[in-house]
Amino acid sequence: MVLGIKELHRLTKEQKLVEGLSERELINPEGAGFDLRIGELYEITGQGFLGVAERETPEMKLMAKYEENKTTEVQLKPNVYYLMKTVENVNMPENLLAIMTPRSTLFRSGVYIFGGQVPPGYQGGLNMGIYNYRDTDFRLEMGSRVVHIMFFEIKGEGNMYRGQWQGGRITTEQKEAQV
Repeated sequence: MVLGIKELHRLTKEQKLVEGLSERELINPEGAGFDLRIGELYEITGQGFLGVAERETPEMKLMAKYEENKTTEVQLKPNVYYLMKTVENVNMPENLLAIMTPRSTLFRSGVYIFGGQVPPGYQGGLNMGIYNYRDTDFRLEMGSRVVHIMFFEIKGEGNMYRGQWQGGRITTEQKEAQV
């Protein structure tokens, strides 16, 4: 079951389900979830590695960061994959799972966000990929609403997140063992 806005507002107020929501989302959100904003954008360089027991992510270079009351625009180059982090943080209880989808203005413009699921027990910022499929630059303002997050109730027993990405870190420092 997808949680509705009244329940999401209650959980956000009482349990800090989502921290840092914009005034719009606190007062008059659309749909059955919240729109989240782009807070940081990273350029990806170098190689990565994913093995059975170890992994290493590519290097990340911060390109832009959202600052309240400041307009910062970035150009997403054609056919380039970036990493982004939301302004908002989540604090997922054991009985909820979240799914993120891109806002339609992005995919109507040829830009796609590779979100995913946010498991029970995860706390921190949300990282995802963003890719410009077009043959021209796409202008994006930092702090704009880019992804919609919906929360689902888990029936029965789930497992709490215990991974190393807790807190919203962006990359590995070096090759590391996977949990």
